[in-house]
Amino acid sequence: MSFNLLVFVSLAYVAFLFLVAFWAERRARTTLASWLRGPFVYTLSLSIYCTAWTFYGAVGYAARSGLEYVTIYLGPTLVMIGWWWILRRLVRIGRTQRITSIADLISSRFGKSGWLGAIVTVMAVVAATPYIALQLKSVTQSFSAFVPVSGGIWEQADLNTTALWVAVGLAIFTVLFGTRSLDANERHSGIVIAIAVEAVVKLVALVAVGVFVIWGLAGGPAAVLDQIDASKIAQFEPQGGRWVAIIFLSAAAFICLPRMFQVLVVEHPDERNLHMASWAFPIYLMLMSLFVLPIAVVGLRLMPEGANPDLFVLTLPLSQGENGLAMLAFLGGFSSATSMVIVSTIALATMVSNHIIVPLWLSSRPQGALVSGDIRNVNVLARRLSIASILALGYLYFRISAGGAALAAIGLVSFSGAVQVLPALLGAIFWRGATRVGAVLGLVTGFVVWLWTLYIPSFGADAFISETVLANGPMGMWWLRPHALFGLEGMDDLVHGLMWSLVLNALAFFIGSVFSFPTPLERLQGAQFVNVFEMSAGTTSWTNSGARADDLLIMAQRILGGAEAQRLFQKSAEEQGKEGYLPDVTPDFVVRLERELAGSVGAATAHAMVGQLTEGAAISVEDLIAVADEAAQILEYSNELEAKSAEQERTARALRDANTKLTAISIQKDAFLSQISHELRTPMTSIRSFSEILRDMDMSPEDHGKYAGIIHDEALRLTRLLDDLLDLSVLENGQVTLHIHTGQLSDLLDRAIGASGVQERGLQILRNRSREDVTLTTDLDRLVQVFVNVIANAQKYCTVERPILNIKVRVVDGRDVIDFIDNGDGISTENQTMIFEKFARIEDEGKAGGAGLGLAICREILGRLGGKISYLPGQRGAAFRVTLPKHDASAKGADLLASQ
Repeated sequence: MSFNLLVFVSLAYVAFLFLVAFWAERRARTTLASWLRGPFVYTLSLSIYCTAWTFYGAVGYAARSGLEYVTIYLGPTLVMIGWWWILRRLVRIGRTQRITSIADLISSRFGKSGWLGAIVTVMAVVAATPYIALQLKSVTQSFSAFVPVSGGIWEQADLNTTALWVAVGLAIFTVLFGTRSLDANERHSGIVIAIAVEAVVKLVALVAVGVFVIWGLAGGPAAVLDQIDASKIAQFEPQGGRWVAIIFLSAAAFICLPRMFQVLVVEHPDERNLHMASWAFPIYLMLMSLFVLPIAVVGLRLMPEGANPDLFVLTLPLSQGENGLAMLAFLGGFSSATSMVIVSTIALATMVSNHIIVPLWLSSRPQGALVSGDIRNVNVLARRLSIASILALGYLYFRISAGGAALAAIGLVSFSGAVQVLPALLGAIFWRGATRVGAVLGLVTGFVVWLWTLYIPSFGADAFISETVLANGPMGMWWLRPHALFGLEGMDDLVHGLMWSLVLNALAFFIGSVFSFPTPLERLQGAQFVNVFEMSAGTTSWTNSGARADDLLIMAQRILGGAEAQRLFQKSAEEQGKEGYLPDVTPDFVVRLERELAGSVGAATAHAMVGQLTEGAAISVEDLIAVADEAAQILEYSNELEAKSAEQERTARALRDANTKLTAISIQKDAFLSQISHELRTPMTSIRSFSEILRDMDMSPEDHGKYAGIIHDEALRLTRLLDDLLDLSVLENGQVTLHIHTGQLSDLLDRAIGASGVQERGLQILRNRSREDVTLTTDLDRLVQVFVNVIANAQKYCTVERPILNIKVRVVDGRDVIDFIDNGDGISTENQTMIFEKFARIEDEGKAGGAGLGLAICREILGRLGGKISYLPGQRGAAFRVTLPKHDASAKGADLLASQ
């Protein structure tokens, strides 16, 4: 098959989707509107759950892990059959509150908090990035599968180029049909019907390949069952804990993924669609999973050793010369990837524009909402730029990860990040006592734990964190190891990360909610969300609004556009029995206006803009009664306030102590700047003076050599000072590159003593070489630099007549440590906590020379190496303890170096 033909068919298929989407956009306002928004299209649109992971990756998953692939289908099936009442509640809330995204729902529930919406948005973008990269990877791999058939060979650069063009094409399609309107009521009909068509294509393609494999290659169902029993897949033992975790994960992701929320809630606000979807979508999933195992088994039997099982859906037909079937399979995988990326980027772009870009833009306009400019155009531009940026992030992840992980592994990491909103989401719709403080604490806690335990390690060792940190934790803190948090070892990495992130997330959410007070608006929104089925759409409201209708109309036109805003105001005026476009600014009208605006810019932004003009919040009479009923609870909190007052006093004392330390550091900083300017000026003055002498005066060769030597020495002194400053800056910014080697501790100490030259200047050094027989695998040069600094400090600051430095090597708490103890006066207690600070200098240091950066550099170096340095009090003289990197961390660093 010609590769050019494949490209032509792909472009033709994309053009076909353009035509379908364009046709749906045109028909969305005709008699076909009810069908386009009906249960059949709704069910098919849910198929965006079945991405390239389930089309290609499920077969690879089965080949690697047996029946475990079924778990990614069981979760959504259980949701649709058993948890549909949660979906019904979400759909009702989405319609009544005019919710535009999952970030909008959470921010709206918790007091319409803009910060909370921004947090959820950032989390969603970061979590979705690996999944978008997965789709780009699957499309490029499917293209590359056809290259050998055409007689070509692809390098990694070809894959990168293909992924880039796919990302560009998806961005163009999504911008054209995903940002045509802003209002949440104006659905993306073109996108939805295109997804429905793609759902049919990928189902037909996978079934066709399955039928070919069973009856064309295996010899029928009975033969396939025999081959399954004889294959290695039958030998896989299911892991109960992992099965339960992935079923739960896929179920939660089905609700929490931004793209699923988009099609479940935003695009189809009719609850009646759930009745058909609750049984039809599980059937769709069953058909998608039915042929996965036969394809995997036959692929393992027929394909060469080492063939990528993720591509068996394509490579099996190609290997048998069935190019037409392979083309259909390619289009099925292409549909799976593109539908996910399109809807995901729409949902994420809406969140980014509504909760980050537009609020920032409005805050930069001091005149406020009345003269803020055409917000509608700003919002459209923001969404288009967000779409491009999100796809760019996906492509960047694809490049950084180099496509090294299996499709299923990438998908599970992304799922785990998306479900971090689950505790806040469930609390938002079921628990009136949930608060914004609790939601923020839970979300941030879960997100940070997920980043540390799953997301960052997904890039591989030494991409962002070293193998040493993976094995031993940051700075040797074993209880912070990404795959053994708090010392819990032996668990599957996915189960471990998912469990800790969600448990700590839910715990922080609960504690934060219990020990904080909801604002009045949070209480009102809580009542409307939790009691959504009991709340009446026409409840009487109260407000102290002083806004004029024409001011509100000007603001509404900025967001909705002139025609839509005028239509809304005219309709409201007619319902009040008035003519024209300006209704009375009643409480009901203010609530209605805010919800209409929320459909375009999100609940938090709409609330802020309306509140700026009305100077009050709409409150229903029923809500006031509900708040009054909770007054007793407020009285019960008074005792808690007294306890908090005592806690605040303790905090104030801690702040005073911190302020004292900061003041001391500030004084030290001023002294440091004065000293450093002196240190820089002195060698520069010497160099300038002696270079003028050499230039302007005739002198003997001896004098010429003398002055040139002085210039050389001063230049070296200046270079050392600048090197110290640069070294500290590099270390603090984390830009240092470690060069791992193996060596003996005794040799390193010999090097350090020789390089410091302290013995020639009268410092006596005492050592026990028998204790120095320690093998280290680390950055030896950096470690020697630490030793040189500590030894040189002993020579500089030990003021006794016969200075002695005792170097003792010992084992403390299972770690090798080196104590450097001199016989001087030591360091005063108040300075012991300051000496490692960046600007700290002890008194009378000027007589010793130097810039005072040595100990700060030592601390940064050892922190990077997995060790530490500390002052050891109670040793008569000055004493510093250097804790060496752990042996196991060093060994793994050596293994990594050897593999490179």
